[in-house]
Amino acid sequence: MTEKHLIALDLDGTLLKNDKTISPLTKKVIKKAMDHGHEVMIATGRPFRASEAIYHELNLTTPIVNFNGAFIHHPKDKDWGMYHSPLDIKTTRDIVEACQNYSFHNIIAEVIDEVYYHYHDEKLIDIFSMGNPKVTTGNLLEFLEAPPTSILIHAEEEDVKTIREHLSDVHADLIDHRRWADPFHVIEIVRSGLSKAIGLQKVSDYYQIPQKNIIAFGDEDNDFEMIEYAGRGIAMGNAINELKIRADEITLTNEEDGIAIYLNEALNLKAL
Repeated sequence: MTEKHLIALDLDGTLLKNDKTISPLTKKVIKKAMDHGHEVMIATGRPFRASEAIYHELNLTTPIVNFNGAFIHHPKDKDWGMYHSPLDIKTTRDIVEACQNYSFHNIIAEVIDEVYYHYHDEKLIDIFSMGNPKVTTGNLLEFLEAPPTSILIHAEEEDVKTIREHLSDVHADLIDHRRWADPFHVIEIVRSGLSKAIGLQKVSDYYQIPQKNIIAFGDEDNDFEMIEYAGRGIAMGNAINELKIRADEITLTNEEDGIAIYLNEALNLKAL
């Protein structure tokens, strides 16, 4: 019997194919891993409402990491605890005010499953409407009263760099920021020190699974800490080079069942 493992899956570009579905083969291997007693969890930058359907599709029974570690909870066990680490409201207001000095399209604040738009924006509303959030539109300085889980700044590609430089200069000790993968020129801001790795640590402690028995899969810069924290950090074949450098191993792409192929062999599942 293989020792019990914790398997952490990023969603976009990792578990999900480019059409945002999970391949039947990957689903079959994940089920087999769970049948063998391994724990499978999701660790994503998405809010819970945009990952809940996938959680249920895989029949998971584990806690989930959302907003890159800013929100961690157990959908099936309310006694497990809820860890929400939002941004400071004053810092948020400072950032919104500072953005007025730069060129940007919109600022979006998410408070767990509520979404606040600085400007009305049909295109973005479409992207964020997954899971039917409560939506408020209007000047964030007036309408946003609760500390947000994350802030997103949507701007032109050349302006993203300038705004990020300002954020690093002024707020480096309070926030962490990353940019989304193309085609979205979006800066994502969360409280400093948060990452998916924090969620992995909480969940592995809960299941008493040692760090060496954590297998994590990812493809983007928000997976750096998780891939480095896991005993086996696996980069997808389609991952950015900076992640591949940090990974212990590289598997096939998200279109080629990279997760299934890797887990089947690593855990001796004999599912293929």
